[in-house]
Amino acid sequence: MSRIQTRFAALKKEGRGALIPYLQACDPDYDTSLELLRAMPAAGADLIEIGVPFSDPSADGPTIQAAALRGLKAGATLGRVLEMVRAFRESDSETPIVLMGYLNPIDSYGPAEFCFDAAQAGVDGIIVVDMPTEEADLLDAHAREAGLDIISLVAPTTSNSRLFHVLRDASGFVYYVSITGITGTNSASAEDLEQALPRIREATDLPVAVGFGISTPEQARTASRIGDAAVVASALIKTMASTLENDQATDRTVPAVLKQLEGLAAAVRA
Repeated sequence: MSRIQTRFAALKKEGRGALIPYLQACDPDYDTSLELLRAMPAAGADLIEIGVPFSDPSADGPTIQAAALRGLKAGATLGRVLEMVRAFRESDSETPIVLMGYLNPIDSYGPAEFCFDAAQAGVDGIIVVDMPTEEADLLDAHAREAGLDIISLVAPTTSNSRLFHVLRDASGFVYYVSITGITGTNSASAEDLEQALPRIREATDLPVAVGFGISTPEQARTASRIGDAAVVASALIKTMASTLENDQATDRTVPAVLKQLEGLAAAVRA
């Protein structure tokens, strides 16, 4: 089994959902983001989502847009992100890593070359926010050959017919965008999730991760209980950003994010 399958199977035996924290690569610099990445599993991360900085992150709100800009200013490239994953794998061979980003950098890198290099670096799955199912053939065959999961996104507005179409060949897990809007804005209620998840589960046996708008420990606990995982992104980025001085890391940056992550993890495990 893949690392993603292995981790979700183990958590199912434990009787709990997963916590998936997000960090933007090279935000505010390469060394700080790598230090944070390496420390996340011990702080409670079950899987980790790494954002690939892009100049036009259309699905993201102001918090992650600012993080992407800091990452780009710090020299982030897709190759640099893969370098970070390789460095992480030197000490951690078990925690699943998922890259989240946009199609343009992958297309510029070369789809086949990217899938091969990502798998060699230790990436387990990719989320391409602006790649609809109808255009997934650009990556699908290369990803399958390399052993990468292409994580499918579905939303509250996804119709039943569309849901089955999108998830027909899905792998890894399903990313449920729980709100209509951009990251870091609104939050879905427990009632919203309880109504939405059964419809998704009718279309797939894959685990369902709930993201967009998950910010508090209680929200993470609820999302991981009703779904199979909670993705926390903007809330962690906001905490990190609050510790920066002139967009530079301070001695408070990594400890502050890890403390918040530990609180989220405690709630998910409660």
